[in-house]
Amino acid sequence: MTDTSASATQASSHSYRKVAIAACFGTFLEWYDFLTFATLAVVFGPLFFPSSDPGTGLLASLATFGVGMVVRPIGAAIFGSIGDRIGRRPVFMITITLMGIATVCVGFLPTYAQVGIWAPILLVSLRLLQGLSAGGEIGGSAVYLTEHAGDTIRGFKTSFLQLMGPLGILVSTLQIALLQSYLTPDEFLSWGWRVPFWVSLILLLLAFKARMALEETPIYLQLSKTETQSKTPLRDNFKDPETRKRMFLLFFCISAGGAVLFFCVQVYTSIFLKTSVKLPPQLVDQLCIYATIALLPLTIFAGWLSDKIGRKPVVVSGLILGAILILPAFYLLQTLGQEVMQVGRSPLIIITLILMGLSTILALVVGPQTALLAELFPAKTRNSAATLPHNLAAGWIGGLLPLIITWLNQKWASDIAGLWYPTIFLASGAVVAFIYLPETRKMNLNN
Repeated sequence: MTDTSASATQASSHSYRKVAIAACFGTFLEWYDFLTFATLAVVFGPLFFPSSDPGTGLLASLATFGVGMVVRPIGAAIFGSIGDRIGRRPVFMITITLMGIATVCVGFLPTYAQVGIWAPILLVSLRLLQGLSAGGEIGGSAVYLTEHAGDTIRGFKTSFLQLMGPLGILVSTLQIALLQSYLTPDEFLSWGWRVPFWVSLILLLLAFKARMALEETPIYLQLSKTETQSKTPLRDNFKDPETRKRMFLLFFCISAGGAVLFFCVQVYTSIFLKTSVKLPPQLVDQLCIYATIALLPLTIFAGWLSDKIGRKPVVVSGLILGAILILPAFYLLQTLGQEVMQVGRSPLIIITLILMGLSTILALVVGPQTALLAELFPAKTRNSAATLPHNLAAGWIGGLLPLIITWLNQKWASDIAGLWYPTIFLASGAVVAFIYLPETRKMNLNN
């Protein structure tokens, strides 16, 4: 009996690893494709939005990045409902294909100098397709993986999915750093920037093959067997008061808080150090790589910690620390960056430690996030209930963050004034989460 039980446990563990690897690799591709655009925002300005004012070109490039984020909730509404009606697995096949094709096409786009106004129009169109795909993938993948994870150490087991965003931007940043080191500036602007988008074709084929082997979640199979799937999941979600309340908490506290921190720490720091502090791009990429590498074990630790002490205290701690430390951290980055430019490389270790400290704060919010997305909602409407508020927060709050911060900085003629926006948002989210967010780590996902 014991041998049988051990064999079943081992088979279950092997099955979960297989599912986790396939799901995570696909999500990695989604993030790699989506965030390569952010990494190249400074490059896209002069190529697709030429202007006599570099700040205007950067704003236009960031706005295009934001467009992809804004349409994510539409993709979430469409694909989230499909996932509740016909299954989680079919959605994955659609979203991965849509994202891969759109990204590869970006690598073949003509620039403004070649086709004029059509260049930014085509770029924005492909960015919209990327946003729709990301809306269906990011959030839905959290539900899929959590439903496969079982009832024990869900926070730890599902936290690995949160590594895909940092890994996506890490691989993208490494590629671009290597290209910039081996190519001349003219060569990089001419064709080197296209290489990361071409590489995504190989990744797409690998991810598609991996996802072909994915199985439907046992929870959804049980819903299908008993014919208890929701025919109108979005409508059912908004009609139920408790689901509405939890969708708001997911939107305002967990997903928006995580998105604000993610784009402050993983996206805006790079833009800030390159444009405001004016550190060399290669140096900035190197510093960001160190911070991202530190984020990986910290995220897994936060997921494990949420299994021990609860999801709520871990997430609320991250929100509070973010609200307190974001402004001082960027002020120090600005001051130390200016010292680097004047006296050399001596403060670089301190800059690296600051970036790693910001990564720690981010990890506290996103580590438990995958499990929380699924645990907050009932099984029959879980996919749509989780994906819509999550992508609404990531798209409208997080995705527009670099644009809003840059615009506020320009309006107030300051390099850090715009950071009051994420500070206030994180503080508000911390208060609401502390009062209203339920503890979910012992939730039965079959209900």
